[in-house]
Amino acid sequence: MTAQESEPKANQEVDARGLLCPLPVLRARKRLISMKEGEVLALLSDDPAAVIDVPHFCAEQGYALLGQAGRGDALVFFIRR
Repeated sequence: MTAQESEPKANQEVDARGLLCPLPVLRARKRLISMKEGEVLALLSDDPAAVIDVPHFCAEQGYALLGQAGRGDALVFFIRR
């Protein structure tokens, strides 16, 4: 996602900064299960492995990864249930 593109509107946010693999994905999974179809989760993570883990998780579980962007010291991943 570039600076010109706006971030998708998230219905909920999970702050997984400071957590290492697999905890960010597990926290996202737990929250996504409780969300309604079509809602968007913003997952914040500073785990370097998240750039691999989150897209893989979304593909395996059937969630749509809408994009990712930098936010301070972390990446934010936008995931649609």
